[in-house]
Amino acid sequence: MAASKAVVPGRALRTSKRTDKSSPASTQSFMERLPSEILIKILSYLDASTLCCINHINKIFYQLANSNALWRKLYIADFSKNKKCMDKSLLRMATMEVQDRPEGYYKRLYFKTVAECDMIKWTRRLGLISIHTGLPSQTEWVLRNLNVTWELTVMDRSGRKSTLEQSRSQFTETSVTLCWSGGDRLPDYQQISTLQLYGVRRLACVSPKSPVCRSLMEKLDMQTLTKNMQVIGQDRLVQLKLLQPGIIIGVWRDQCSVAFIMFTLHFHKLVERSTQGSSVCSYVEPVVQPPFCDIDPEYGLHGYQLHIVLHNTVCELMSGSFSQLFCRRTQISDGLIQLTVISSTNLSQHTSLSGDITLPWCCEALQGTVENCCIMSLTLLDEFRKPFKCVTSPVSAELERTPVCYDYDGEHYLIHYQDSDIQVKMRLVKMNEQKQFILISLVVYVSVCYVNKYFSRDY
Repeated sequence: MAASKAVVPGRALRTSKRTDKSSPASTQSFMERLPSEILIKILSYLDASTLCCINHINKIFYQLANSNALWRKLYIADFSKNKKCMDKSLLRMATMEVQDRPEGYYKRLYFKTVAECDMIKWTRRLGLISIHTGLPSQTEWVLRNLNVTWELTVMDRSGRKSTLEQSRSQFTETSVTLCWSGGDRLPDYQQISTLQLYGVRRLACVSPKSPVCRSLMEKLDMQTLTKNMQVIGQDRLVQLKLLQPGIIIGVWRDQCSVAFIMFTLHFHKLVERSTQGSSVCSYVEPVVQPPFCDIDPEYGLHGYQLHIVLHNTVCELMSGSFSQLFCRRTQISDGLIQLTVISSTNLSQHTSLSGDITLPWCCEALQGTVENCCIMSLTLLDEFRKPFKCVTSPVSAELERTPVCYDYDGEHYLIHYQDSDIQVKMRLVKMNEQKQFILISLVVYVSVCYVNKYFSRDY
């Protein structure tokens, strides 16, 4: 009789372990094998930030971490002492049963209330108005504390979308400059269909994967923009194409690929535009009654104030405030109201710039500088010290042929900005020996139609 094979205990033990591992129960962790009631009890001791992290573990924890019972309890615990948040929905919500609401309702309500409370807390700072600019003096501070950033969505003609987070941002007195460089993620310049700019607000108390609020700020059709597109400068690597005031695309020379996209945003209503719109609709500024002016219209405009900043992507070149600007009725011509800010004949008003008129740029591993380009940020206040017209945009300085100037020895340049409502003309002299620019003339022209609409007048 053939002898039976001996059984080795060690091998049998290892085989048993392999069998256990292959069973469905063994693939679950200890936490997953606990009853849902116990898991809910454990999760009830966590804060909002930790719940958001657990939310991304797997489907089981996703369902548990979105439990209405958990978030309702958390909502009451965190906001019961905050009267401003509680008055809106807490008392009404506290009487409702959890099962009366769809799954995830109280989580959404929690984050919505957090956003509202933060907005109330930080936007109070917007009431502090600068006497020089007429704008909230702590706009940058509020934006940073509300954790506001900006995203750009680029769609090509085939419908493919690319969403880019900002590469760089630079704040000045009255504006912020944003730049995106996406490399291969950006389609060719001629293939871009639309550009969409979003203000993005992420709550500070939660993880990077937490829900965010997006506010649509701009939706631009490239086919429309390219009709009025103009080249405002170039260097040996890139060419700057101005799509519309405030928006330029840097295109690699002799190519169609995009190096970077740059937006310049004025501070006027920037917090509201960046936070109070939705993902599909922009913020709509409430209609305000035109200020009452009891001055005889024959007198014209008076008591205006201008604040202007010239800067680039690195530093400020010039900043100045000019008050008591006026234009008499008899001086209105060609549908434009002229406000002379700096007169070429008044040497005491002439202002020197602290650097050359250049626009440095950088894109991943490459960088350069475009000569005779900078960014202008202009804030025109009416006689009531309210923002009347606000502009921020890249501008170019064109070499100008002028008669001999006995006051200055150097090349003359003209910066001319124009849109449907306002024109700005600046004349500068580049002093060859001192290697310095001097602003010798600044004139602002406001459209009569814009003034009549703003004041309900008939100039």
